[in-house]
Amino acid sequence: MMIERRSPVLTYIVLTVFLLLVITPFVWMILGSVKTQGELLRVPPTWLPEEPTWDNFRRLFDRPFAQYFRNSAVVAIAVTLGNLFFSSMFGYALAHLQFPFKRALFILVLLCLMIPGLVTFIPQYVLVVNLGLANTIPALILPFLVQPFSVFLMRQFFLGLPRELLEAGRIDGVGEVAIFFRIYLPLAGPAFATLGILTFLGSWNNFLWPLVVSSDESTYTLPVALALISTGQNQTDYGLLLAGATLIVLPILIVFLFFQRHFIQGIATTGIK
Repeated sequence: MMIERRSPVLTYIVLTVFLLLVITPFVWMILGSVKTQGELLRVPPTWLPEEPTWDNFRRLFDRPFAQYFRNSAVVAIAVTLGNLFFSSMFGYALAHLQFPFKRALFILVLLCLMIPGLVTFIPQYVLVVNLGLANTIPALILPFLVQPFSVFLMRQFFLGLPRELLEAGRIDGVGEVAIFFRIYLPLAGPAFATLGILTFLGSWNNFLWPLVVSSDESTYTLPVALALISTGQNQTDYGLLLAGATLIVLPILIVFLFFQRHFIQGIATTGIK
């Protein structure tokens, strides 16, 4: 009985400690965004700003911040929609359709999951340059429209749905395309929320690829622009960097909070079979 009574208390204590460890960097980032450069460099550091200032945000918006934000939004939304659309069709085909080399194709998807992204980085860059897409927004979108993890996730989710739905549709004379769009796709909300959040997060925070492909300020995304404008010859402008990081995190938090319930359900139900 003593163990049963203490167990919830201990659980709450452990969860609270981990919660503090997770949110502390975000709180420090938000508080640091309204500090002066001198206070940020002070040793020992201060937790609460002594003289709060919005100058960091003002200097941030003196730059074409709206354009950087628009570029990031266009790229992240396009990559997310592309993965949801193409990966769901590919995953459905691997889960429920019969065609030659189906097993070999699925093994190829698994092998692609094991290949580090840096291995394909240079071939992708050479391909983009040869196609004449370097320093353009499509160059930031096209290489990521379909990803192996997205295909694997959607395949596992569709395998978890009752196959009787597919058989009933075929008995009624419904075509495969109609079965996918009218029967299976409406049931894929949890998987879509999970895949959408993960894809949007990865695309929104992508730094290395946009840094290499984009050489003109008009195609900079937020992470690239923030890194370049906050770094000077002598030192980094930490106030500007923290202010930009705060604004970058906000869309991710909004997306996660909006799809939180579906995201948790998708994580819990995907991959049962």
